[in-house]
Amino acid sequence: MRHDERTRLHLERRTAEGKGKREVMRCLKRYAAREVYQLIRDDMITRHQQPDTPATLMTAA
Repeated sequence: MRHDERTRLHLERRTAEGKGKREVMRCLKRYAAREVYQLIRDDMITRHQQPDTPATLMTAA
């Protein structure tokens, strides 16, 4: 949270909404997970693999 501008802005916005630090961290983790999933999915598509099937998700992990 100290180095990334997007994270600092997110922290400020969520704190202004009245959320506590634990809730903000939970939201950040969820946001990071979505970004990582999208990167994995995009990589699978560029390699002409079928995304969202259990077999391909297991090999990507």
